[in-house]
Amino acid sequence: MEAQQLDMNRNEDAMRRSLSTLKQRLAIVEQGGGKKNLEKVRQRGKLTPRERIAYLCDKDTPFTEIGAFAAYGMYEEHGGCPAAGTVGGIGYIAGRQCMIVANDMTVKAGAWFPMTGKKNLRLQEIAMENHLPIIYLVDSAGVYLPMQDEIFPDKEHFGRIFRNNARMSAMGITQIAAVMGSCVAGGAYLPIMSDEVLMVEGNGSIFLAGPYLVKAAIGETIDAETLGGAVTHTEISGIADYKFSTDEECLDHIRKIVSKLGHPANAGFDRIEAAAPTKDPNELYGIIPEDSTRPYDMVEVIERMVDKSEFDQYKEDYGKSILCGYARIDGWAVGIVANQRKIVKSKKGEMQMGGVIYNDSADKAARFIMNCNQKKIPLIFLQDVTGFMVGSRSEHAGIIKDGAKLVNAVANSVVPKITVIVGNSYGAGNYAMCGKAYDPRFIYAWPNAKIAVMGGEQAAKTLLQIQVASLKAKGEEITAEEENRLLSEITAKYNSQTTPYYAAARLWVDEIIDPLNTRKIISESIKAANQAPVESAFSLGVFQV
Repeated sequence: MEAQQLDMNRNEDAMRRSLSTLKQRLAIVEQGGGKKNLEKVRQRGKLTPRERIAYLCDKDTPFTEIGAFAAYGMYEEHGGCPAAGTVGGIGYIAGRQCMIVANDMTVKAGAWFPMTGKKNLRLQEIAMENHLPIIYLVDSAGVYLPMQDEIFPDKEHFGRIFRNNARMSAMGITQIAAVMGSCVAGGAYLPIMSDEVLMVEGNGSIFLAGPYLVKAAIGETIDAETLGGAVTHTEISGIADYKFSTDEECLDHIRKIVSKLGHPANAGFDRIEAAAPTKDPNELYGIIPEDSTRPYDMVEVIERMVDKSEFDQYKEDYGKSILCGYARIDGWAVGIVANQRKIVKSKKGEMQMGGVIYNDSADKAARFIMNCNQKKIPLIFLQDVTGFMVGSRSEHAGIIKDGAKLVNAVANSVVPKITVIVGNSYGAGNYAMCGKAYDPRFIYAWPNAKIAVMGGEQAAKTLLQIQVASLKAKGEEITAEEENRLLSEITAKYNSQTTPYYAAARLWVDEIIDPLNTRKIISESIKAANQAPVESAFSLGVFQV
């Protein structure tokens, strides 16, 4: 018992260190382009993007940020691009959940880097999938020209934003654009394709070409305000609907508009009065091992997240390396699919490694996903998976067939899927447990998460073998010391690419979250998903049985 407590304490210390790192890095990200640039914005009478969101949202309500670490550690040669130059997430405005997208003018004047485009498209995607009204707080200099070839022409580049504007409008999703700064070139289409356009006098401007380009192109000399300011567009062109003297007045009017929106039909997901877990959620920190290869009981994690700590397992004694069952999270009925990390006995009495997907587990999980779709119950995936079982016994038993059955069920699921990576997320296990490629409505990671095609040690040894074989083929001799040096280099590089920050920078996950906030964030995610009725029927198509 004492040894177990020591383990818990050690694990908790490791998790708290990870959370401390998360908070420190987040504090830097929230500074945007730095204190000097933030102060310049305030001197112009403008609010910063985070101040705009805080002012717009209802007091004492949650704001679920998406993509805070987008572009983290990227574009360093260009001075960096914190949060991909956009602050976005789901907040409450006049009691309504809305997607809010705010350009960060302190980062290269709000210019769009490649990851800026990807993040803005993700925010639009979430609004479309969940039928959320979307508010654009526009203050951007347009495409970052030194990287224009990576942001301009492709399917998931800048132009897709306006395609989504059109699609959301056709879907009946409210779009409100507040032009509070620059809105130039192609970006000028975004507010005009929104339902209503608000502008701030003296700061807001909309034009296809700014004064310098107009002078260069046609020789006309004109200032920005006359060319495309709030007065011009509310009194002459008719492009904008309202003008205001300050950011605050503009944001106040957005609240008025949202307060009058009609309420959409919901998906009908079941919710009752919430009940707190009976097992202490604070113990989550101590349950997850510091060493990600060590086993633990995932049931203990689930019971600290669900109402009354009640988890009704489905096929409890079959396919034990994946846990499936029903529970409630903050009152919402959910189906949970989670990797069991403790070593278990199979139905044949064989020992099964934790975190590995076996034939029977894949079969069970696929059937459970079908049941949740039949009952209109949202699915929660808790990932700590090292992959599918390999070897002759598994291959002969048809592990590929059973894995394909699970992947098929995940891919075709029509109820909302919310994924939380609580530990490892390796290889095809990432796919089967609803990784980013399988369209989860939301996907989050804990600060200890690792995402890669395989574990660092296995990958490094495999890469080393390839590299050593290549050198030997060239006639070069490799000493043991040289092998160790190469292995250390490869391991360090590979491990740097498996961190949750590397994943979040590239939007493989929407956000890195504190384990203690998981319950609240899942609840907010289901609440958002409940605004979009499930319109298509669940169908699996063709697969091997």
